Amino acid sequence: MSVDADLLIVGAGPVGLACALHARRAGLTCVVLERRQPQPSTLDKACGEGLMPTALRELADLGIDPAGHPITGITYVQDRGQAVSADFTAGPGRGVRRTALTEHLLSAVRRSGAEVIHHRVRAVSQDARGVSVDGYRAHHAIAADGLHSPIRTLLGLGRPARWPVRYGLRAHLRITPWTAHVEVHWRPDAELYLTPVSPTEVGAAILTSHRGVGWQQWRERFPGAARLLGATVVSTVRGVSGLEQRAVRQRCGRVLLVGDAAGYVDALTGEGIASGLLGARAAVAAVTTDGITDYERALRRVTRRSRWLTTGLLRTTSTAVGRSTVLAGARLPGVFPRVVNLLA
Repeated sequence: MSVDADLLIVGAGPVGLACALHARRAGLTCVVLERRQPQPSTLDKACGEGLMPTALRELADLGIDPAGHPITGITYVQDRGQAVSADFTAGPGRGVRRTALTEHLLSAVRRSGAEVIHHRVRAVSQDARGVSVDGYRAHHAIAADGLHSPIRTLLGLGRPARWPVRYGLRAHLRITPWTAHVEVHWRPDAELYLTPVSPTEVGAAILTSHRGVGWQQWRERFPGAARLLGATVVSTVRGVSGLEQRAVRQRCGRVLLVGDAAGYVDALTGEGIASGLLGARAAVAAVTTDGITDYERALRRVTRRSRWLTTGLLRTTSTAVGRSTVLAGARLPGVFPRVVNLLA
């Protein structure tokens, strides 16, 4: 079967769906291809679920306002109990279950007239007039197909990782949030991210370079988060591996890579959705203005701050000495709030 459209979007995660909404707003016909059944429950994934203020503004511009829990800042806690906090100055963020965010975006995309099709991509080809993805045909294509992007692989755009492999685990706990901050607990070998997502639930995500340690074992290894030990797990524990992903380029002919597919450093700073949404806007703008040759420059511009800060923090916090240095430096007036609000 073939579909003629202005734009093909591969991936129905938040970034791909945001691309579809921007495309429809610009008057483009578009089709979204998703390898999983395009329903909120099947599009769930291991992630931190904290939306930074920038992400909320981008969603609001698209008419998306998902329910969740306000987030007013970030607190970092070292395994020895040292802590430092900063409030957002640009307004609150929000903790939102990924399924709730997806539900809002999917509903908006379907109302917009864009078609969302269950399809696993196997082949990509292009010529001077357009792109073909397994017989689906369009003038341009956007790959928003995630961390382990099949489109990036099919186009030969992947690069070897520079960092040791990092893994993530995510669960939800039935517990009343005790703070409106995202709490990040550091150990020498892992971080625990706690994000309030409702009046009765907290999302908990582990990031580590150690594979094979289960969620319950990790939960017991963070003394600063002892209150979690009695909380009931109320969601499926989900995992992800290979957090760092690199791309040779973010454009190949008429195909643009966006979000995690375009390259990902690490989930350390929790602003992946914000960067992805900014990238979605840039990708559709490139298509609608015939500016695809400038797309990579535009994408670097809107994600530069995030990439630099994440890379710098990852390098610094990869050792216990580095973490201690960050916390000590953060106590200097204005340093930690400045970093937090650059990310936010």
